[in-house]
Amino acid sequence: QVQLVESGGGLAQPGGSLNLSCTASGNIRTVLGMGWYRQAPGKQREMVATKNLIGNTEYAESVKGRFTVDRDNAKHTVFLHMSDLKFDDTAVYYCYANRVMFTTGRGPFDTWGQGTQVTVSA
Repeated sequence: QVQLVESGGGLAQPGGSLNLSCTASGNIRTVLGMGWYRQAPGKQREMVATKNLIGNTEYAESVKGRFTVDRDNAKHTVFLHMSDLKFDDTAVYYCYANRVMFTTGRGPFDTWGQGTQVTVSA
């Protein structure tokens, strides 16, 4: 079974920066897509940024130009570099792995991380 281990997040001031990382553990051969979603209190979970194996990226309009998603495919790790943070970026950020294939041939599986809190406050 694949597990996603997230790190980073925390508290930042408006205009500040934070970095998130997420690593998929297990005997993994490939992960097609990896990325980040977020959920603010009282709101639905929304896509923030994703990147697939061949490097195609997708961003929410609200974070374009401020956030950058990157991957280390060999380590099955995805990063989110967040800058110029705004109050509206406050949310729980969830890592997502799409179509995970194991070295045994099992898969594909989709899975979520446990979430990490990002709070933007003055």
